[in-house]
Amino acid sequence: MTADMTGQNHPSSSDKDVEITRDAFLGGKVYVHQPKHGRHRAGLDAVYLAAALPDGLSGHIVDLGAGVGTAGFCAAARLPEISVTAVELDQTVLDLAREGLTDPANSAFADRIHLLEADITAKGRMRHAAGLKSSMADHVIMNPPYYEANRFRASPKTARAGAHMLDERGLEPWVKTATDIVKVGGTLTIIFRADGLSEILNVLSGRFGAIDVIPLRPRPDAAATRVLVRAVRASKAPLTLLPGFVLHDGPGNEFTPEAKTILRDGRGLGIPLRR
Repeated sequence: MTADMTGQNHPSSSDKDVEITRDAFLGGKVYVHQPKHGRHRAGLDAVYLAAALPDGLSGHIVDLGAGVGTAGFCAAARLPEISVTAVELDQTVLDLAREGLTDPANSAFADRIHLLEADITAKGRMRHAAGLKSSMADHVIMNPPYYEANRFRASPKTARAGAHMLDERGLEPWVKTATDIVKVGGTLTIIFRADGLSEILNVLSGRFGAIDVIPLRPRPDAAATRVLVRAVRASKAPLTLLPGFVLHDGPGNEFTPEAKTILRDGRGLGIPLRR
C-alpha cells in the first residue's frame, strides 16, 4: 500500500551514493526525505499509524523503528500538543529524518521532534543507556517489520530486507521495549499485516488490555490486509473488534472519501481511546 504523495529527486546530504526523493504527505503538510531505491519507502501504513492517535491527544509519543520519520512527522503535524521521539538504528535513514526536520515545509512541528539512535531489540540495560528510559512515553507507536525470517525469504543484497524482516524473536522484543518505556495507562498502537494478528495478541497478553483491532481493507469486498491494534498498558478491559476502514472503491485505485480525509487532509481515524 502506498500513500498519496508526490516526489522530487535530489542528492542526499547524508549519503552521496543514495538517491533521495522529497515526498509530500497529508496534502503537503509534511515532507519526507527518503531513499529512492534499496531501502523501505514510507507510504500509507505510516500515515494510518499516525491517524490512529486520537484527536486532541497530548503528551510524549515514542515511535519505535521510525525510519525516515514519516509516522512521527504526520502525528506532530496533526496534533499540536504532542512531542515525538523517533527511534531508529539505521544511520542512513536516521540522517534522512534529520534532513527532513530541516526542511522549511516541516518547520511548524520540527522543534517538537527528537531523533534517537537506539536498538529497540537490545537488552534493557543497553536500551536504557541509549536513551530508551522506563516510563518515558505517554504513548508508543510502531510499524515493525512485517515478516519473520524463519517464514519468509528476503534478498540479503539490500537494506530493505532489514526493514521488512523480523528476526527469530518475532514481535516479542518490540512489545517488551514498548511495555518498558510506556507509562501505566499509556497506549501502544501497532500497524501490522492482518494475518499476523494472532502474534500481536499473544505478545500483548498480560501487558496490555482495552485492545482495539481496526481492520484496513483494500476494497469493500476484500479481506483486510493490514490491522491497526491499539492497546492500553495494564488495562483489564476486554478486546473490541471495530468496523475498520476501506481504502479504495470504484474503478481504478481511487481512494474512498474517508481515506482521502486521512491521507490528503490529515484527519485522524476519529476513534476515541478506551481505558
